[in-house]
Amino acid sequence: MYSLVASLFNIESAVMILVAIAAFATIVTLTMPLLETDKLSNRMKLAATERDALRQRYREQMTNDRGRLRQAHKGFIKDVVERFAQGRMLENEAIKEKLRQAGFRGQGPIYTFIFFRFVMPPVVFFLTLLYLYGINSFGLATMARIAVAGGGALFGFYLPNLFVQNVIARRQESIQKAFPDALDLLLICVESGMSVEAAFAKVAAEIGAQSVELAEELSITTAELSYLQERRKAYENLASRTGLPGVKAVVTSLIQAERYGTPLGQSLRVMAQENRDMRMAAAEKKAAALPPKLTVPMIAFFLPVLFCVILGPAAIKVFGW
Repeated sequence: MYSLVASLFNIESAVMILVAIAAFATIVTLTMPLLETDKLSNRMKLAATERDALRQRYREQMTNDRGRLRQAHKGFIKDVVERFAQGRMLENEAIKEKLRQAGFRGQGPIYTFIFFRFVMPPVVFFLTLLYLYGINSFGLATMARIAVAGGGALFGFYLPNLFVQNVIARRQESIQKAFPDALDLLLICVESGMSVEAAFAKVAAEIGAQSVELAEELSITTAELSYLQERRKAYENLASRTGLPGVKAVVTSLIQAERYGTPLGQSLRVMAQENRDMRMAAAEKKAAALPPKLTVPMIAFFLPVLFCVILGPAAIKVFGW
């Protein structure tokens, strides 16, 4: 045992041990990079694959939406509208603008909208009478029932407008959420030397994963920039189709840059910040409106349970339950 310990503390043995440790450390140092996986590359590949999948999905959705919205009615709906509707109703610019803001383009949605304007009042009128006479009359007299049915017919006349307005609101909300990011992408494309048409096309291809509606509008603007004689008209059409103040401000900057040759990068940077501030202000407005909305649920649901929890043990002890 003593000889073994003495051999370990020998100079030659100590040198051999240190050389072995150094050789092992060298081997480990050289082989560790080969054994490690490139996590950054894997994440980048995964992100690229997911982005391509999202881009393919939104392109398919845009294609389906265009096919649905561009479809022209050639049957019963068109015959009814052309027979009863006046010509100026089909050419009403206010109706066309609302439908464009809702994403409905072409003649088909116009015929459908006017058709339901004619059909919904009598349908709601007869359904209201059927309910009042067949299910529950609420103790109303005959004239009162007819008056209520007349009010239902008036509501049916405005029902298509309410539907279109709801679609417009949801579409504008989606565009407003993604528009600051689209402006950042547009700024990068413009400052890298791309033309406005190429920049719009690139942003439309990239922003579709976040907002299909905004990608569709930018794609239409790209097409209009290619074939319209006045590029200003394409920008104004974008502002008209969206109906958002932030988009109108950006359109004004684009028109001024097109007319006077002013630098577009600084304007886009300022507009992106303003639209981001508008988005934050809208979120803060929703957050500020939350406490008043919670008052009634708290009174109706939270307070009775709280009283039961606090006063329940005392009531059990007093009444001996």
